[in-house]
Amino acid sequence: MAESSVDVDRELMVLEAELKRLEAEYNMFFAGRLPRPPWETRGRVEAMVKRLDRMHLGNYGDRFRFSTIQARYATFIDLWDRGLRAREEGRPGPFAQPRPAAERPQRPPDRILHVTTFTDPLREMEKLHDLYDSLAEARRETGQDAIPFHKFAELIRTQVSTFKEKGSQEVAFRVAMKDGKVAFTARAMRGMKAK
Repeated sequence: MAESSVDVDRELMVLEAELKRLEAEYNMFFAGRLPRPPWETRGRVEAMVKRLDRMHLGNYGDRFRFSTIQARYATFIDLWDRGLRAREEGRPGPFAQPRPAAERPQRPPDRILHVTTFTDPLREMEKLHDLYDSLAEARRETGQDAIPFHKFAELIRTQVSTFKEKGSQEVAFRVAMKDGKVAFTARAMRGMKAK
């Protein structure tokens, strides 16, 4: 009885080593370092798994160890078969190498171009002109026409009035670039309620 336990332990060690070797060979194949899949090693491992599966394993530890190896092997087989199928169909599979950064389409980074606050835009003309200039420059950068200054000034005045009616004394305006587009936003300043 002790001999068979030693034999089973030895067989499980050999199976683990062969499975590691098979995993390494498949990794080399999918990395392009082997010309064809490791069918011989896979056949050897498959035969060992079948032989051990037919054996009576009396020791619970050996049974658990074998079922763990068997589950790992089945998972690998599924993964490798999906990789082979994807390769045959000419599509990226689970082993596809990520494209180098130079090939990925570059998205322009989001950036804030200008932020300012107004309490009374008609008395803060310098700030109004600065905000208008940054918005006009951003629109030119994206190929859009600048809006006339008088329309822009009216928009700012209307926005500030609307926020004041809701109880905000000061309004922040922001010009930003998001995903290659101009974003112009207005929001009430927190804690700036009218008295």
